[in-house]
Amino acid sequence: MSIVRHDSSGILSQAVEHGSTVYLAGVVAKGLDKDIKGQTKEILDDIDRLLAKSGSNKSKVLQAHIWVTDIRNRAPMNEVWTAWVDPKNLPARACVEAKLADPRALVEIMVIAAK
Repeated sequence: MSIVRHDSSGILSQAVEHGSTVYLAGVVAKGLDKDIKGQTKEILDDIDRLLAKSGSNKSKVLQAHIWVTDIRNRAPMNEVWTAWVDPKNLPARACVEAKLADPRALVEIMVIAAK
């Protein structure tokens, strides 16, 4: 099976296709001055773009890992997530509190999807 890598630079690829599966790297917002909702929206828009580039979409997300820097931000992040996610195709998901590489980042999301 072939492996296709997208948006590779430095230490990682933003997306990797293997067979009928798409693996995304953890995505953080570029607009780090935004609040948790703004960062989450930007991240999910980027995830849509990366999935489309790999021939997938949010209805095919199998698993999501979400890291928030303050677990009290889980509820407002979930508001944006719930508006985005396909309610008929909910992925397996975990959301935990963690320190992120850039202290201005409030949330990071990584997904695995089918093609």
